[in-house]
Amino acid sequence: MTDLSAAQGEQAAQALRQSNIPALRRLAVVGSESQLVLTGRVPSYYIKQLAQEAILPHLAGRELVNRVVVSRS
Repeated sequence: MTDLSAAQGEQAAQALRQSNIPALRRLAVVGSESQLVLTGRVPSYYIKQLAQEAILPHLAGRELVNRVVVSRS
């Protein structure tokens, strides 16, 4: 991973940490030169979509892999 990819991955993670939605602040983002991978657990598909939308501006041409699991528990 280049310094630029690491910085962009950190920017995406920061966008989630600054969210008003607690479930988004608990998600993780891992970046590489070709992908940003979003992982964690949220209580609804709506919040899963919000998480994805929050990091879209940080993709910089990379693929988004959304591995967030929807679970009420």
